Amino acid sequence: MKTSFLNFCKKNKFEENPDQIKIVETLDFFINSKKNFLNNIFNKKTKSCFYLHGGVGVGKTMILNFFFEKYKKPKYRAHFNEFMINFHDFKNQNKQEKSIESFVKNLKKKYDLLYLDEFQVTNIVDAMILGKLFELIFKANFKVLISTNIKINDLYKEGLQRDQFLPFITIIKKNSIEKELKINEDYRKSKSNKIERIFYPINEKNSFKINKFFREITKDKIKKQIEIDVKGRIFKIAEFYQGFASFEFEDLCNKSLGAEDYLGIAKNCIFVLIKNIPNFTEINSNQQNRFITLIDIFYEKNVLLMISVASDLNNLSSSKKHIVPFRRTLSRLHELTSIKKEMFSQVV
Repeated sequence: MKTSFLNFCKKNKFEENPDQIKIVETLDFFINSKKNFLNNIFNKKTKSCFYLHGGVGVGKTMILNFFFEKYKKPKYRAHFNEFMINFHDFKNQNKQEKSIESFVKNLKKKYDLLYLDEFQVTNIVDAMILGKLFELIFKANFKVLISTNIKINDLYKEGLQRDQFLPFITIIKKNSIEKELKINEDYRKSKSNKIERIFYPINEKNSFKINKFFREITKDKIKKQIEIDVKGRIFKIAEFYQGFASFEFEDLCNKSLGAEDYLGIAKNCIFVLIKNIPNFTEINSNQQNRFITLIDIFYEKNVLLMISVASDLNNLSSSKKHIVPFRRTLSRLHELTSIKKEMFSQVV
C-alpha cells in the first residue's frame, strides 16, 4: 500500500512526506484483514477504529480518503455533522425504545466500513448519545475511520455535564488506534496558480469590488428566489443565480440555523459569496460556532467561496472557546477561496 500511496502522491504532484508515510503504513496494517488475522493468532486484541488527529492542512482527510477509495467491501463516508443528522432523523422516525440498536443494525446490513470525517462533539445532545451509539457500533464489528483535530482525551472538553460523556472516552480509547499526524506547513495555503477571492477589511471600496466581481460571474445567469425546506422550516435564498448565491454573514450565522440548513444550501449551490464576516470574540461565539459548522459543510460538499471579512485571515480573531476548531475553519477558507485557476474556470 505504501508504493500505491507514493504513486498517488506522484500522480497528483503531492510532496512525499515521511510523517504521512508512517501513518499510511500503520493504517495499512489496521485495514488489512490478513494482517489483523495474524494479531488474532498471537492473541493480540484487534482494534476496530483508526482515530487520526492532527492540525489543519496536514493531510488527514487526504490519507483516509485514499484508503477509503481502495477499500473493496461496502462502505459509508460522511462528515460527522451529517452522520449525526442522519442518526437523529432515524431516531425521530423510529420511536421504539431501541432506536439506537435499530440504527446500528440498519447500518450493518449495508456497510462494513464507516468513515467519519471531522469528528467533533459540540453539543450536549450528541455528547449524551455517543457512548451508547459507539458501544453498539464496536460490538457490530465495523471498521471505523475517524479524522479530527482533537485528541481523544480532549473531546468535548469543558462541555456541559462532561462527566456523563467520559464513558464514551473510555469506549473509544479501548477500541481505537490513536495516531497524530504532524506537518509544519499547511498545504492549503500554497499560493501557486491561485485566484484570491478574499476582500478585507470591510469598507465601501471592497464592498464595491466584491459586488462587481459577483455581478460579472453571474451576468449570464437567471436570478430567482428559492426556498429550502428543512423539516417544515423554510429558509429562503433571495440572491440565487443558478447555483451561485450571495449572503450576508448575519443571514447565515445570526439566526437559528444549523447543519441541516447548511447542507440544504450546499446541495443547491456551487459558489457562495459571504459578505461582512466579523472578528470573533466571546460576545459572538455562538455565531462563530455556526460559521465553523457552515464552512465544514461547504468544504465537505466542495462549495467554492468568495468572502468579505474584517481582516486578513491570519489576523482574524477568535473567541477563546473556539480557538482550536477555528484554525481548521481558517485553513479551509484559504482553500475554498483560492481554488486553482483551471478548476475555478470550469465552475464560472
